[in-house]
Amino acid sequence: MTASSTTMTVAPPHPPARGAGLLTGLRVFTARSLKHSFRDGESLLMAVVLPVMLMLIFTYVLGGAMNVGSGGAAGAREAYLAFVLPAVALIAAGFGASYTAVVVSNDMTTGFMNRLRTMPFPSATVLLGHAVSSMVRNLLATAVVLVVGFALGFRTAATVPQFLGAVGVIALWILVITCVFALIGMVAGSAEAAGGYGFVLLFLPYVSSGFARVETMPAWLRPIAEHQPMTPVIDTSRALLNGGTPGSELWTALAWCAGLLTLTVWLIAATFPRRIART
Repeated sequence: MTASSTTMTVAPPHPPARGAGLLTGLRVFTARSLKHSFRDGESLLMAVVLPVMLMLIFTYVLGGAMNVGSGGAAGAREAYLAFVLPAVALIAAGFGASYTAVVVSNDMTTGFMNRLRTMPFPSATVLLGHAVSSMVRNLLATAVVLVVGFALGFRTAATVPQFLGAVGVIALWILVITCVFALIGMVAGSAEAAGGYGFVLLFLPYVSSGFARVETMPAWLRPIAEHQPMTPVIDTSRALLNGGTPGSELWTALAWCAGLLTLTVWLIAATFPRRIART
């Protein structure tokens, strides 16, 4: 009796699945964040409409009475429009960036991060996607504010490099405030709390040189307005938009932006892993 032998062929093991890279994750989550933000039409509309309404109110209600120009009430309004336009553009950025705090908080508190652990994506790309999406939204809102300003009669004597420099300073501040709101959304206990905490930052432009000259403010308020980041950022963008030279205000604005950005990114890098571990 001859025993038959059976030869078994063992298939080679499948190679382990490779996770998506940083750029792929950034592309996916940026597209996700942009899709959600453009679907939320009310928030997007308010981020643009409210600053435009503020510009109209300040220009046509208060502009004729503000002593920033000459040529009667009409000339004063035109001069005041040129004065407040940078502040309104930054307010538009602030409203848009506050949405980032809400959506980041939703991702942190609704279990999305737990689901992300089963996907081949680096967790940090969620925050990076929200940051890139916020930059896109806020630059669009800033562009709308500038277009409305030109429609209302704003005319600039800036050269192309000066105009691009003003837009660059505004874009840098948008990046800073976006990271700050992302940090707020990450540490807040709920989306509602994130929106409330971030709302406090939206008052900074009003306590600055954005709508009134610092020297006209009460003595106790003047140091606050002079030594906060919005004043040099607004003064720099205002000078460049109007064809002037910002002088030392440019370096002060850049120093504020670099310092705040470095501190905020460090706090995010230190806090994010702990928050992920608890979700």
